[in-house]
Amino acid sequence: MGNGESEAVILLVEDNPGDVRLIEEAFSDGNIANTLNTVTDGQAALDFINQRGEYEGAPRPDIVLLDLKLPKVDGKDVLHEIKHHPELDRVPVIVLTGMDEDLIESRDLDHDADEDAILEKPVDPGEFVEVIRSFEKFRLAVMRED
Repeated sequence: MGNGESEAVILLVEDNPGDVRLIEEAFSDGNIANTLNTVTDGQAALDFINQRGEYEGAPRPDIVLLDLKLPKVDGKDVLHEIKHHPELDRVPVIVLTGMDEDLIESRDLDHDADEDAILEKPVDPGEFVEVIRSFEKFRLAVMRED
């Protein structure tokens, strides 16, 4: 392995092409070295993290960016599965949501404390980069287990 300059493998689960574009731009503007894997529904996200179907041999993500309102399988179920996955339970999950704080509270999202951070959409690129950087530091401080 290299000198800690390796790219972060990022899984983006987002069905809105506009939001996907914003996030891609935020990564390049923020100079965050990453390999971005984008899937557009909850079922594909589950296949990706479980490395099955067309995602057989998919890389393990270092960070997951997860929209909650997804086709096929709800984002909350994807979040739950990631956090209860034997190999992914320590992967930071950043929830992307169009919901406001009160709604998040009322949906009890932050009480089961599954997600590691919540970013409101439309995502503010500056804030986005800050949040990712905070995890990237954390990630580089933690030895990669290959």
